[in-house]
Order: sequence, then C-alpha cells, then structure tokens
Amino acid sequence: MAQYFEIHPQTPQKRLIQRAVELIRSGGVIAYPTDSSYALGCHLDDKTAAERIRRIRRVGPEHNFTLVVKDLSEIAQYARVENDQYRMLKSLTPGPFTFILPATREVPRRLQHPRRKTIGIRVPEYPIVLELLTELGEPLMSSTLILPGETMPMSDPEAIRERLQHDIDLVIDGGPCSLEPTSVIEWTEDVPRIARYGKMDSRLDFLQESA
Repeated sequence: MAQYFEIHPQTPQKRLIQRAVELIRSGGVIAYPTDSSYALGCHLDDKTAAERIRRIRRVGPEHNFTLVVKDLSEIAQYARVENDQYRMLKSLTPGPFTFILPATREVPRRLQHPRRKTIGIRVPEYPIVLELLTELGEPLMSSTLILPGETMPMSDPEAIRERLQHDIDLVIDGGPCSLEPTSVIEWTEDVPRIARYGKMDSRLDFLQESA
C-alpha cells in the first residue's frame, strides 16, 4: 500500500521531503507533482525500480527515461551538449521542457534509447521537485505518469493513489497539476526537432521558424 504525503506546493515540509528521499534511496517508486503533470520517479542507479516504472507504463526498452536535474550545471555530466544547444537550454529552463540529447558514458545503458543512445534531461521549476533534488543530491530518474491506453497524464493525486496504491511506494500530494505533459525537444542531429508539444508550447515557435 502506497504511503501518501500531503506536501505544500510552495513551502514543502522538510521532514516529509526527507522521508520521501529515504524511500527513493531504499528502492521506492514515487508519484510526484511537477510544473507540468505528475510523474513517476526512482533512484538513478536502481534497475529494479526502473523496471517497475516500465511495467506500470507498459513501455519497452526504447522508452527514453528523463533525468530530472536541479540546474544546468549538472547536465554536462549526463548529456553531450554543444554551445548552441546550451544556449537553447538556458533560454527554456527552468520550465516544463524535456530535452532528448546524446547520452554520456555516465548514464547507465539501460536508461538510454537502445539504438540512438540518448537520454531525456529536464530542469523543472517547482519547489517540491527542487527540494527533493536538493535532499537527494543527484538527479531523479523520471517518466511522465501516463497510464497504458491513456493519452494524457494523471493530474489528481487522489486518483493516482486509487489506481496505483499497490504498484508504487509513495504518492506526493502537491495539489492538482496540469493535464499537459512537458514539451519534448529532440536535438541529436544538426537541428532541434519538436518531438511532442506540451505545456508552454508557444515558447517553441522559434523552432518552427528555424526548421
């Protein structure tokens, strides 16, 4: 049975953040709110927890997990970023955007796309996530909480507890989130490509113009 923490979305209670991080470090899978929708998260180095997320979402090895990082200073450790890519990332972060970039050797192969060797990177703008990342001291491995057969992510923490109470270890209730997932920008070739329009996609008009 999943635990259920009600955490204030703007001033997160430190003791609850600490308990959530203890669960992550001990192999737990959590559902947590972000500046777009709810997501599933686990420890970066936990293979078993990652496979649990794959089973919940019913996705295969081609699914790109996302590394949620606190700020851009962490990105170079996990993704190969050229100067023009970095400028774009800086202009769009923090915010509800996921960037698909070539992975470095620091990223476990099981988290990369098996053919393209890519990884998703995200810098959120949401106090609960930032406090989790600060307490954890490393990126959180994450996947948008879209259940099999659905096209939109889950946004209601009570509904998440009802649906997934036997599949995950913790639901963090930070209030309802947007129904929109992140916008996904793939930049593995010469020019960036919008792989998925999501929240705040109006900020991506410049990519359409340059395509």
